[in-house]
Amino acid sequence: MPTVTWSRLGGDRRAAVVAAAEAEFAAHGFSGGSLNVIARRAGVAKGSLFQYFADKRDLYAHITDVGSQRVRSYMEDQIRVLDPARPFFEFLTDLLDVWVAYFAEHPRDRALHAAASFEVDTDARVSVRAVVHRHYLEVLRPLVRDARERGDLRRDADTDVLLSLLLMLLPHLALAPYVRGMDPVLGLDELSADQPALVVRRYVAVLASAFGAFPGAAPQTLTTATTGGEALT
Repeated sequence: MPTVTWSRLGGDRRAAVVAAAEAEFAAHGFSGGSLNVIARRAGVAKGSLFQYFADKRDLYAHITDVGSQRVRSYMEDQIRVLDPARPFFEFLTDLLDVWVAYFAEHPRDRALHAAASFEVDTDARVSVRAVVHRHYLEVLRPLVRDARERGDLRRDADTDVLLSLLLMLLPHLALAPYVRGMDPVLGLDELSADQPALVVRRYVAVLASAFGAFPGAAPQTLTTATTGGEALT
């Protein structure tokens, strides 16, 4: 957690430190990220960073929290637009499309997400994944709970398993189109604009079959709304 000194720092100086740290950690992760570079780019002494944060890992966790909150705020706005009261798996299909598009359009957030996911330092990875998972679950739990209460999920559906699968699926969809070899089965890294949307529908079809109250119901087809062309089945 940031120190009291950080909270008293001017907004411009805080923004400079955050921007410098995001750039460094996005490029090199925690293990390769340099506090010297962060301090120089932010225009502060390296020692000042230790007045703001307990250590490098604390700074990394804060930067992860800032980035996660930025993504979360955007997605929460989109959730309201998409109407989460709709049938759950139709809503989930559109939500995952938006999620994929966000990371396609925001390479800095994508790089930070990759750094958090692939960090080799165990303690740092555990710290930042805890931050990321907290944001995920605070958004996903109410959506899954409401879907169950509406009857969109089977009465005996194991919602903890559904949440766990979504926690694995979200970073995969965000990163696999840009990391060669991360998805050797469904081909998310293929150079096709339609491929991520097609993969989303395959994933949602499996989730609907496993957890849906109406397992025969498939997610919506890929239509002009997402491809600009004719519907694909």
